[in-house]
Amino acid sequence: MKNIVLHKADSRGHANHGWLNAYHSFSFASWYNPDRVQFGMLRVLNDDTVAAGMGFGTHPHDNMEIITIPLEGDLAHKDSMGNAATIKTGDVQVMSAGTGIQHSEFNPNADQHTKLFQIWLFPKFRNVEPRYQQITLDVTKQKNSFAQILSPNADDDGVWIYQDAWFYLSDFDKDFSKKLSLKKEGNGFYIMNIEGEIEVNGSTLEKRDAIGIWETSEIEIKAITESKFLIMEIPMEQ
Repeated sequence: MKNIVLHKADSRGHANHGWLNAYHSFSFASWYNPDRVQFGMLRVLNDDTVAAGMGFGTHPHDNMEIITIPLEGDLAHKDSMGNAATIKTGDVQVMSAGTGIQHSEFNPNADQHTKLFQIWLFPKFRNVEPRYQQITLDVTKQKNSFAQILSPNADDDGVWIYQDAWFYLSDFDKDFSKKLSLKKEGNGFYIMNIEGEIEVNGSTLEKRDAIGIWETSEIEIKAITESKFLIMEIPMEQ
């Protein structure tokens, strides 16, 4: 079907730097795939494992919405806006890089690795004033539900960004099924299966498989096994 792309886990780019073991859903750093540059306004989805005590030195960003979701362990953050915080499993962090920021991220633990998703979206507006936000999620809301963790609206559940995007985290029991409707016409869905096995509109996703679907008003997700997954509703065009 022309409105579906299936990205199997083993089709991602991979770079193991020792201190960092990274899988790239879209072209990043030295890995380039002309068919996998972005999905709508979603530019980066990196699945990173950071070794104990290691991390990313200070580096710049601009005009990008950067979302970090820890999956295991902690990540310490410092930036040029004066923020210094540690994000833990169950937290979500966003930076609107806007006119420009510098930041560093490292694993503060000497005895365990940190696993995380780092996600970049092109913003709706360029050159905004940089901002930082971090919250702790109520993970119980993810059980057999679509728990919203990100939106364009500061008053909604989750963090907010300068883009018409909505993110959800879910933890489904085996055989549980639920439908999700699009928030904004013209957007698409990109679903990353974190753990377990799910079926999305008839396509099966195993651990770390992902699927992009557009030109649809809703999706249906069924858990074949107990599963955890991330849903991103994203503008397909600016």
